[in-house]
Amino acid sequence: MKKVFLIILVFCTTVGFAQNEAVFEEANKVYADGNYEEAIASYESILNDGEASVSLYYNLANAHYKLNHIAPSIYYYEKALQLAPNDSDVKNNIQFARNMAMDDIQSVERTGISKTFDDLIATFSYNTWGSIAIGFMLIFVILFLFYYYGRSTLVKRIFFIGSMVSVVLCIASVIFAFSQENIQLNNNYAIVFAEEAGVRSEPNLRGDPSFLLHEGTKTKLLENYQEWYKIEIADGKQGWILKENLKEL
Repeated sequence: MKKVFLIILVFCTTVGFAQNEAVFEEANKVYADGNYEEAIASYESILNDGEASVSLYYNLANAHYKLNHIAPSIYYYEKALQLAPNDSDVKNNIQFARNMAMDDIQSVERTGISKTFDDLIATFSYNTWGSIAIGFMLIFVILFLFYYYGRSTLVKRIFFIGSMVSVVLCIASVIFAFSQENIQLNNNYAIVFAEEAGVRSEPNLRGDPSFLLHEGTKTKLLENYQEWYKIEIADGKQGWILKENLKEL
């Protein structure tokens, strides 16, 4: 019975992937024809089926960009970057989308070892770092076997050093993978979807906002209180904003 259930599950999953692939290809065709609204609907139907990929988020962002939808285009480019932090096409296009946003917020410049370490971690996603770690472990096993069965002292020394370097690189990759995962889990971000939203010093509507944000601005989520989020923007300013004005990444 379990075997039959497994076969049915695999079959349904395969059919689902094939259907989504067909929808994706059709969406790309209508996008190429300039039917961006129709393309968006098709891309979103794939997302609603629980399937996501860099190309899906990227094409969806492009369609929104063509329609001058500032917040959705930035949102989906950001979603693509979560899966592929080093994708040059996504990084290039998100800059064009950000140029449409009204808020011009200068980031606080990072310096020193911390910046170098963070930039290195951001080179790959945590899944990629994990794959790199597995690769170095396989290299270690191969080099160690050559060391173990080697006859020449010089050859054994070379393979031993190589295997130890592979172990060190494997451990470093694992550390980077966990660091990247920790960053993504603990550093929650959102995009402002309201045309204009007030940011207040306290989580209530009394008094005037401390400052205003406009659609497309990326914010870091610090606290969650009832219908409010405490946020921080790129220049370090903090405040409270209604949740309804944001869409979490």
